[in-house]
Amino acid sequence: MAVEITFRARRILYAAITEYIATGEPVGSRKLSKRYGLNLSPASIRNVLADLTDSGFLAQPHTSAGRVPTDQGFRIFVDALVQMRDVSAEDRSAVVARLQNLTSGHDIMREAGKLLSSLTGAATVVTAPKPEDEQLLQLRFMPLRDDQLLVVLVTRSGAVQNRVITVDAVEPAALEELNNFLAEMIDGRTLIEIRNVLAEEMKSEAGEYQRIRRQAKRLLDVAATSPTEDGAVVIEGQGRLFDRPEFVDVEKVRSYLRAFEQREELLDLLDHTIAAGGVRVVIGSETGIADVQDISVISSTYTKTGAAAGTLGVIGPARMDYAKVVPLVGFTAKVMSDLLGGGSVDEDT
Repeated sequence: MAVEITFRARRILYAAITEYIATGEPVGSRKLSKRYGLNLSPASIRNVLADLTDSGFLAQPHTSAGRVPTDQGFRIFVDALVQMRDVSAEDRSAVVARLQNLTSGHDIMREAGKLLSSLTGAATVVTAPKPEDEQLLQLRFMPLRDDQLLVVLVTRSGAVQNRVITVDAVEPAALEELNNFLAEMIDGRTLIEIRNVLAEEMKSEAGEYQRIRRQAKRLLDVAATSPTEDGAVVIEGQGRLFDRPEFVDVEKVRSYLRAFEQREELLDLLDHTIAAGGVRVVIGSETGIADVQDISVISSTYTKTGAAAGTLGVIGPARMDYAKVVPLVGFTAKVMSDLLGGGSVDEDT
């Protein structure tokens, strides 16, 4: 159940979180009274801080210490304030200058990750489209061993992915016939679309081609569900992230390293960004990343010719400058989308 917060309490909560983001230190009533023009005595501020702590928006590490924001406090702050600041002219220029002359989708991903890491002081994760969701230029099955085939997928964006599937043996002549048959079906379709077309045609047609369709669909079913290589994920800036004062704790560094190794959880979290649309901010326990409490993920979908292509995310401790990072992530994703769609960008995009 949501807890109602008075206007005065919100002002003090926002001031406390702003100060904590700037310093990383627990915040006390005297500091807030001096720096934030609250027109309240330290004693009055202290009472409100106590109420906010009782409501779960702040925490007090030690009895004599100041307060630090909780996940719940950060959530209210982010929801209220992230739209209050636009991307600075300097950051806009940096993004456009760094990305506008790149042509390779992978280079755009990597450079966007490096740039965002340098501008935010956090780590970044950029995911590429899954080949099975992209329009194909070429699809070919090649023999490896009696029970294994190499599937080669080349997408219209220029991405190439190989995956190995295990199936019953297929004679070389039958495999060549199947490849020729599939070559005529591609026509800009995705892997899933080709499989679905085959399924529909198998319902209504018989004859010699039915055998080829059945064989093709069997192989496509396996290819579409086979594990893919981990080349579609770019992680940048882990070293820069660990330069932050929060990471003097060695165990915290280890927990973050474990989080980056748990790529399935990380990718699942970023995949939800595509469903949500826009820029998404996930804080602390909301991430579902095991063993890491002090963490935030700010991510956005980027597109190619209007369709969701992948995600761009900044990962760091909850003490991030959300008012800067959130619009910056959104702007960078927009520039990536324009470039991948074959358009041009400028700093006012």
